[in-house]
Amino acid sequence: MRYQVTEADTAVAVGSGDVPVLATPRLIAWMEAATVRCAAPFIGAGQTTVGTAIRVEHLRPTVVGDSVEILATAPDAADGRRLTFTVQAIDTSGTVVAAGEIDRAIVERNRFLA
Repeated sequence: MRYQVTEADTAVAVGSGDVPVLATPRLIAWMEAATVRCAAPFIGAGQTTVGTAIRVEHLRPTVVGDSVEILATAPDAADGRRLTFTVQAIDTSGTVVAAGEIDRAIVERNRFLA
């Protein structure tokens, strides 16, 4: 998944800082979206996944107009109902701007919502 950084994606716009660069909360949201897509093969009818933990280091700034590619790598198998994904964000120069892991839990949708 590739995203271009806009003014709406900056730390100033989302309230997480006062600099006009990619906000960490926006970056993490993009990473979570990638894990949702990667989780699809692990879930059955009536199931979904929910985020349970995020361990991400935001290493370098990304300016407005630049883009980042978000990569999520699924585990080989679920650990019970837990899935741990490796995630990375890479800018257009090929530099890793963020890396880490995101955990998701497989849940029964209706039971979770109840």
